[in-house]
Amino acid sequence: MRNMYFSEAVADAIRFEMEKDPTVFCIGEDVGFVDGSMGATRGLYKQFGKERVRDTPVAEQMIVGLSAGAALTGMRPVAELMYNDFMGCCMDQIMNQTAKFRYMYGGGMNVPMTLRLTSGGGMQCAAQHSQSLEAMLVHVPGLKVVYPSTPQDVYGLLLTAIEDDNPVMVFEHQM
Repeated sequence: MRNMYFSEAVADAIRFEMEKDPTVFCIGEDVGFVDGSMGATRGLYKQFGKERVRDTPVAEQMIVGLSAGAALTGMRPVAELMYNDFMGCCMDQIMNQTAKFRYMYGGGMNVPMTLRLTSGGGMQCAAQHSQSLEAMLVHVPGLKVVYPSTPQDVYGLLLTAIEDDNPVMVFEHQM
């Protein structure tokens, strides 16, 4: 792998999966027109268009709910919550719905949903934009939680997450 920034590796991994599989799409605040939080979806909107790279309102519950529903119908959403701080708004959807669908239906339902969340501080983004809440999710049965630390890690883990038939939470440090 060539030397690259973390955000470039994120975009490259998503691009690879979108080119390979037409059921993969991106959704989140500013993932499209402005190239995503921290530039992590740079170029995807231009390459794949608004049908597969969907900007949303500031509505985290809608992002998670729509992603879970799409995953249940055979799509492979790569959703982004700009800051992990706002996953609290979506905890019922994440831990009581998305994480449990497969078990509630005896293994008969796949939920191939990847949820990307930025985490940590250091960017002077205030109290509601600088927490590290990944530990809250590692204890939820049915969820896979990863926290890559290098561009190579995020590239490989995103490829694996997007191809997984279970919900995967990918935490990316803001710095």
